[in-house]
Amino acid sequence: MRGDQPDERAAFDRFFQTWYGRVSAQIHAYLGDRTEAEDVSQEAFLRAWQKWRDISSYDDPVAWVRRVAWNLATNRLRRLTVAARALRRQPLVPPVPGVQPDHVALVAALRTLPERQRRVIVLHYIADLPTAEIAATLGVPQGTVLSWLHRGRAKLAEHLSETSSGEAVTS
Repeated sequence: MRGDQPDERAAFDRFFQTWYGRVSAQIHAYLGDRTEAEDVSQEAFLRAWQKWRDISSYDDPVAWVRRVAWNLATNRLRRLTVAARALRRQPLVPPVPGVQPDHVALVAALRTLPERQRRVIVLHYIADLPTAEIAATLGVPQGTVLSWLHRGRAKLAEHLSETSSGEAVTS
């Protein structure tokens, strides 16, 4: 049930103001699409508001919101798999003015990673979460997170070095 008291509303507003940008940035790095990331983040925070009385008592309410946002983003990726494959076959669009080529290359490289590796790379390097917290969030051992980080970094380095040397990348 949604919080109806002014104090609950103020507490949620503070929570939202503090965490929305960070969660949205993490999801944006994961999805590679700002609009989709904002939609997913808004949905996660809406669900938090609807259950705010319960969620506000959690030790770490943002962990709940982050997990919901990641689940929503993953579900959205699954639904868009066919469309994404079709888009990958289309010719590349010239970079948007104001977007740095390095940013475009990094987003493209992140998209080549398996979902688990992409998720831990984003959570560790963009959300700045420690590996122990990532492990707890994903429900896997910390060693698994470290392994995914290692493999993801290696694949990113390989992809980015191939791209910068002008070689064609086939993924």
